[in-house]
Amino acid sequence: QVQLVESGGGSVQTGGSLRLSCAVSGFTYSSYCMGWFRQVPGQEREEVATIDALGRTAYADSVKGRFTISRDGSENSVNLEMNSLEPDDTAMYYCARHPRPYCYNSKSADFVDWGRGTQVTVSS
Repeated sequence: QVQLVESGGGSVQTGGSLRLSCAVSGFTYSSYCMGWFRQVPGQEREEVATIDALGRTAYADSVKGRFTISRDGSENSVNLEMNSLEPDDTAMYYCARHPRPYCYNSKSADFVDWGRGTQVTVSS
């Protein structure tokens, strides 16, 4: 059974850092593109970062240079290191699995398995 469980969210002040982790099970996660998304109530879900089966990464313009997505094979997890956090980063963050190894130009609707999310709140 496919499971994705996010952790690491919390409340920080502007300029702070958080490390989100997505523990995966039920599939060979290194064979698929994985992504982190975020959503604010009343707004569409936004793709934050993806990492494909070759380890290639892609980021939303709003987080480039501040966020880093990575895989941790020893923990079977996909992580999102977030630095220089801003109030606009406040959202529920979700981890998701794409059905293919590569996900260039994919949309959130293309991802097939989702975690329940972890809340990130950044105060000014």
